[in-house]
Amino acid sequence: MTEATSTPTPQAARPLPADWRDFYALTKPRVMSLVIFTGLCGLLAAPGSIHPVIGFTAIFCIAIGAGGAAALNQWWEADLDAGMKRTAQRPLPDGRMAREDARNFGILISAASVGIMGVAVGWLAAAILAVSIVYYAVIYTIWLKPRTPQNIVIGGGAGAFPPMIGWIAVTGDVTLMPILLFAIIFMWTPPHFWALALFVQSDYAKVGIPMMPVVKGEASTRKQILIYSVLLVPLAASPWFVGGAGAFYGIIALALSLAFLALSVPVATRRAVEGDTMKPEKRLFAFSILYLFALFAVLVVDRVADYQGWPIPGVNL
Repeated sequence: MTEATSTPTPQAARPLPADWRDFYALTKPRVMSLVIFTGLCGLLAAPGSIHPVIGFTAIFCIAIGAGGAAALNQWWEADLDAGMKRTAQRPLPDGRMAREDARNFGILISAASVGIMGVAVGWLAAAILAVSIVYYAVIYTIWLKPRTPQNIVIGGGAGAFPPMIGWIAVTGDVTLMPILLFAIIFMWTPPHFWALALFVQSDYAKVGIPMMPVVKGEASTRKQILIYSVLLVPLAASPWFVGGAGAFYGIIALALSLAFLALSVPVATRRAVEGDTMKPEKRLFAFSILYLFALFAVLVVDRVADYQGWPIPGVNL
């Protein structure tokens, strides 16, 4: 298996000395914020208790593990990133860092995250963290992404591990609830990412990445966004259905998911909202991020309210 190759830019041939901001950029901090948040929500929503220092350590390990996987992703895809407008200013394609430095940094912090998680928190959580890193850096980046338009569908598991890891850090075992949290993010990922892919598909086409809109066309992609959005509605509410969360979570999860579905309809039918200059794809993509933050935040509020016996107006907990 070989890396994608292309003629290096003059800047890439003579990398400048990297500073801490370049290494920080390798971790994809915007993506990491969602990883940290869902991991923290999994930890806070789990039954039982965890020492604050150990809990902080677990979230820190999730964060640096995700950052290490992101660094390895950028190391492998440096030449592809150089050919796409939205990624050309990353440290490697912009020539601010040597490629081997990115690789070594990614390996170092990935290994450190797993080792610290195992020693300080537990080896089951560490093992799943290791799986998540390999899933993203190897299975998705090296194997799936350049080979199949189903890359996001199968690769969606990479971003679905954090709440499961946070939950297991508290409980020490795998039960139905962390599996459901994993499944929610797994199902959310295709419509979230394909909404983005629809308005940046020319970038992917230029460098030969077989994203769904490039290979199967816009019509098929839009239809699948709607299908996944429909399936997300009952799945997002499933923690309520199985008794893992209360009515407060269930009602708001259904409302959020129905809003997600409503925004996917104009994407599927190519119909923009009158008077709105934002394309339906961009609107769905923006809401999808808010959706996941809100869904997991409500899960935590529901769990804390139930644990503390707080009354929530209009809902009998």
